[in-house]
Amino acid sequence: MRNGVKAAVIGGVCVTLLGGAGYGVYNIASALNGDGGTAGPAPARTGPPDGAEVRQASRAFLAAWEKGDAATAAAYTNYPQAARELLAAYGTDAHIGKVRITPGEATGATVPFTVRATVSYEGAAKPLSYRGSLTVVRGETSHRALVDWRPSVVHPRLRTGDTLATGALAAPEIEPVDRDGKVLTRRRYPSLGPLLDELRRRYGAKAGGRPGVELVIRHQAAADGGQTADTPLLTLAEGRPGRLPTTLSASVQAAAETAVLKYPESSVAVVKPSTGEILAVANNRRDGFDAALLGERAPGSTMKIISAATLIDKGLATAGGPAPCPPSAVWQSQTFHNLQGLAPDEHATLADSFARSCNTAFVKFADEVKADSLTREAEDRFGLGRDDWRIGVPSFDGRVPAAGGPDTAAALIGQGQVQLSPLNMASVTATATTGAFRQPVIVPLRLDGREPARARGLAPGTVAQLRAMMNRTARSGTAATVMAGLGGDVGAKTGSAEADGEARSDSWFTGYRGDVAAAAMVQDGGHGVDAAGPIVASVLRNAG
Repeated sequence: MRNGVKAAVIGGVCVTLLGGAGYGVYNIASALNGDGGTAGPAPARTGPPDGAEVRQASRAFLAAWEKGDAATAAAYTNYPQAARELLAAYGTDAHIGKVRITPGEATGATVPFTVRATVSYEGAAKPLSYRGSLTVVRGETSHRALVDWRPSVVHPRLRTGDTLATGALAAPEIEPVDRDGKVLTRRRYPSLGPLLDELRRRYGAKAGGRPGVELVIRHQAAADGGQTADTPLLTLAEGRPGRLPTTLSASVQAAAETAVLKYPESSVAVVKPSTGEILAVANNRRDGFDAALLGERAPGSTMKIISAATLIDKGLATAGGPAPCPPSAVWQSQTFHNLQGLAPDEHATLADSFARSCNTAFVKFADEVKADSLTREAEDRFGLGRDDWRIGVPSFDGRVPAAGGPDTAAALIGQGQVQLSPLNMASVTATATTGAFRQPVIVPLRLDGREPARARGLAPGTVAQLRAMMNRTARSGTAATVMAGLGGDVGAKTGSAEADGEARSDSWFTGYRGDVAAAAMVQDGGHGVDAAGPIVASVLRNAG
């Protein structure tokens, strides 16, 4: 969160030489208490500190802390190095001054106290008040009464590895608004939480806001390298959020959020084909991952949109031309089958096999396409796989590698090494229905002068055939059950993709209605119409 704020690491355990109230601490503490001299050390005391020792050690420690004398205060603890680092940072990095500490009545070896101080930073100041406590123990080697050091002595919410910091937030808050000026909040649209964080990080300074000033606890990084969010302790100055326009639609986002809630591990992306603007992004995943924008999964038969476009553009097939659908097809010793229950049709056209999602019909074309035919089509016509999308936040731009061997056939049906995200597939659908590749965007390009990715797009004849095939799929093909009742100009393509080590296939579905295109993926969701299909149909139904 707050990259520009200085911080001091709060240590927990020091090396043996300095830890455990060693000999060095004994000498410092002895000198501070005036018991040096030449008569030799007094007999070592043992057992828990008595009341007088608890009172003397605690008050000496608190008095030195109050004065800002970190070295002296640390010398009254059993881990002086760690104590000194934090006590010094208390006044420097945390900017806490005018400290007044009032000890209370001890209960055994535990002494409560109250801290009253002022936090100041670049003209902003606020009082800080809290209650704390410490425990006095006997040093293991010095045998003196010493404060048992732990970060919570300085503040009860501190833990080992935490840091204290006061300063301006690294990026101002933003007030993201949709295409109609409606404010988008994570409370109302939970799926947008990670996206809004990223938008703030990237555009907080550009949106015209002013950063706030806070005293925070910055926590130690998690074992997996992830960073736990800071814990605010005190706000010195409120920031002013900057208004950030987005291409999102509050109504479409609401429809997407509702749709994914019905299916675990689901993601959906919605775009406006005529402009490339992203209308909604929603995820319902246990891991919180934004698979709608960043997912990398085999797209199954939804890939047949690109495959059919390749065959048409290469002059290898037409929508009304032959594309027989045998029960199985062999390519370089690998046998491919259709979904169970799909009757073979030796007289099928490409439109027939597309609408019924016949795998073998497409695999049979592996003899006629080159290893890089799909790659060139995906890159040159659909703008995929070049890692050059600039949507406004991080995104996966698709992967359709040139694959030889069995993967040439597998790629035609969205398996093998092909990897796409729901946003990629929504963009594919938009390109197929308009003929123009328009790179998806979620933040207007004018805000920061981004250059969008560009591609050739499709010829009008190819678009007409793809639209007719997708419309047939939605009206009487594999997508008909979930698209039933949707009026107007509609089209769809179903898909399921097997993933290594998973019992069920991923469910994929993409479709359009008028000037709205949506694609969904549900991991381990089964066939396209089982999970992803209902999500897309629900979004299209409620996106008007």
